[in-house]
Amino acid sequence: MWSRYWLALVLASGCGDNLEGEERQGGELTVYDRTNLAYTHPAPTLDPEQRNTHQLGKGPFNFAWAPPQLGPMFNHTGCLACHGGDGRGLSEIMQGPAPFGSQALVRVSLGVGTPDVPGGNVPLPGYGEQLQDHTTVGLPEVFVTLTWRETVVMYEDGEAQPMRSPFIDVRTPTGVPMPAGTEMSYRQAPAVFGLGLLEAISDDTLRALEDPNDENGDGISGRVNMVWDPIAAAPAIGRFGHKSNVSNLVVQTAAAFVNDIGLTNKLFPEPDGMRDVNDEQLDQTTFFVSTLSVPAAAGRTGAAQRGRTLFDDFQCASCHIPTLETGDHAIPQLAYQRIHPYTDLLLHDVGDLLSDARADFQATGVEWRTPPLWGIGLVQTVLPGATFLHDGRARTLPEAILWHGGEAEEAREAFRRASKRDRDALIAFLQSL
Repeated sequence: MWSRYWLALVLASGCGDNLEGEERQGGELTVYDRTNLAYTHPAPTLDPEQRNTHQLGKGPFNFAWAPPQLGPMFNHTGCLACHGGDGRGLSEIMQGPAPFGSQALVRVSLGVGTPDVPGGNVPLPGYGEQLQDHTTVGLPEVFVTLTWRETVVMYEDGEAQPMRSPFIDVRTPTGVPMPAGTEMSYRQAPAVFGLGLLEAISDDTLRALEDPNDENGDGISGRVNMVWDPIAAAPAIGRFGHKSNVSNLVVQTAAAFVNDIGLTNKLFPEPDGMRDVNDEQLDQTTFFVSTLSVPAAAGRTGAAQRGRTLFDDFQCASCHIPTLETGDHAIPQLAYQRIHPYTDLLLHDVGDLLSDARADFQATGVEWRTPPLWGIGLVQTVLPGATFLHDGRARTLPEAILWHGGEAEEAREAFRRASKRDRDALIAFLQSL
């Protein structure tokens, strides 16, 4: 097995403040736009036929669905409603007819029982594995109340950092809580740009990056999540979702349609085989999300250059691998690209403070996929009020760093103990991405 550090060197061909080409975060799928439209551009290398397919797929993604296709149970009325500007959603739960949907959701399962698919979670009887808090007729299956608990973390120099964490109360329309033994996970919608490039990273690359037993002794023990692929009807490496619980973008798109919007499709049809989203629409929407570009990084100030060095020194790059290469892919433009996603797509133990105490295939409660950092500096440009981490608890990047624990505890403590000048430099680097 290669060490993670050696693989990073092989893929990046160097390290330091200014690795050549790091501003081209999406390789040939990079676009030079750092406005609120930064995440919305198709790959610039698409041919005319592909551009037409991309545009056709944008329709179902951006559409606000209505009955009879919508629902009857759902979380929101369309993909764009939770992925504003093709970025992440707001960490919010909304009740009632206006606004007609929630941008966050609650996953559920039982800790014991028989799963629907090999190695999967045990569905909650009567609810499945995702709660829908809106309906087109009558009452929704649950009412979810979200509140925030405030706390403070102190930096070594005495500066206080306000923090918050979510608390959800879930009840049936009659006021009854969820059944005993229900495991729940509150999650906000992640960004959708650059996903095709992540899909094109080979399984071999991910296997080379993992080190489940920490054989190199660096305190980092990332691993792949083996999930069930309903298309292949076989286990596969997961790479999408907050816990890498989905193997490819066709399944990700189809599952989002049926679970979030209540739209049946060819992977998740009605019992009689009927579907709300026809096969062509599903394929076009998958192509759309596969071929969204990645914004170029901003030019680095002196502080951001220093922050890039600290990113390595603090060991942030041990999980947020700066540079990877894609392999073969059915969409030629995604293949063999040198990209800078700042992720290894692996599961890592990030500590009890971020645990949702819910398994997801092989992922435990404390394990989460390393989220890509490309474009993170534009999150609040694209959607003012957007926040960070899987549940949106972090209102700022410093908050997000300070929630890390487990394998990331040493990196967090390096940041917490650093001078304000160094902390600001690291944040300046992240904001340049």
